[in-house]
Amino acid sequence: MQAIPFGKWCMIGLVCLLLGEQTGQAEVLASKAQAVPAHQAERHLKNIRQLTVGRQNAEAYFSFSGTKLIFQSTNNWMNNTDATPLKPAEAGLGCYQMYVMDLGSDRVHMVSTGKGATTCGYFFPGDQRVLYSSTHASGPSCPPKPKREGAYRWALDDYDIYAVGTDGQEMQRLTSAPGYDAEATVSPDGKTIVWTSVKDGDLDLYAMNVDGSKPRRLTREIGYDGGAFFSPDSMRIVYRAAHPTDQAEIDKYQDLLKQSLVEPGQLEIFVMNADGSGQRAVTSNGASNFSPFYFPDGKRIIFSSNIETKGEGGRPSFHLYAIGEDGQALERLTFDGHFNSFPMFSPDGKSLVWVSDRQAKTPGEFNVFLADWVP
Repeated sequence: MQAIPFGKWCMIGLVCLLLGEQTGQAEVLASKAQAVPAHQAERHLKNIRQLTVGRQNAEAYFSFSGTKLIFQSTNNWMNNTDATPLKPAEAGLGCYQMYVMDLGSDRVHMVSTGKGATTCGYFFPGDQRVLYSSTHASGPSCPPKPKREGAYRWALDDYDIYAVGTDGQEMQRLTSAPGYDAEATVSPDGKTIVWTSVKDGDLDLYAMNVDGSKPRRLTREIGYDGGAFFSPDSMRIVYRAAHPTDQAEIDKYQDLLKQSLVEPGQLEIFVMNADGSGQRAVTSNGASNFSPFYFPDGKRIIFSSNIETKGEGGRPSFHLYAIGEDGQALERLTFDGHFNSFPMFSPDGKSLVWVSDRQAKTPGEFNVFLADWVP
């Protein structure tokens, strides 16, 4: 979602820790996306284009029309309201801010306040409004980094969820409980938001109406539940979870939680019905499995995992995989770079957007990539 000086990614905090900090200067994003060759084994990816260049760019998600992306970035981009190349300012941001990119024109503009830290952007139906989480109500500065003590750990900063027009106007606060409220996405039918909150003393999934009304708790097992997305028919939810089993693990988890910290080195993919019933694991491989998203057919799930490098020393590799909702037919999809994650299919199922360190020129650089999907 995350040693990086600007907090965490909502989809997984440990990835930035594993891959290191990026300190180089940002570069210019070309007015037309750069073509990138696919690895010979990436048979499902065609016509790969790199949409951003430099620093950290993460969690890019399609609008309902498929013509725009919302993403978070540490590039301090000057809004390009015409077709000129997008030129990031020489100095980057200390933590993520939220941007919208028009895929037809490459125009990018900030939709967040420019204060605090932001994460987890998503469109509402109609593409005129977006939601994201932000700490700006707690102060204009980036939240301090947590003490990691050599562990894969990130801070549960005081995020709340906001809705705002794509012009950055008419902001509405959707959550107001103390502590962490983030990782929000919208159902394809446009009726429901699912998100992760610590408001009842644990990291659980909740749902609410798109106007913020009628919040209800979906998960109750001790441990972390988050990174949720709806199935194409809005009837099911896929998410990641880390549930400690023995008392020592539970005590450690709850002690960290009191310090507003979480340390889920092992995550499994789960599915459940949209009302929270029928919860079951899809994976049980002991790896760090995260950022799941449904295939357009609603029968398979794409996700990121370090399953092939778990437990190994040195730099781990995270790649995209496909798996049936029944936990069968695992298939590796990406082979280039050390980090591939945050995948999302376009609404028509013809394109895939994801984040990768392929083609990176400095350690810890992550960029947004777009490809035609080959079934």
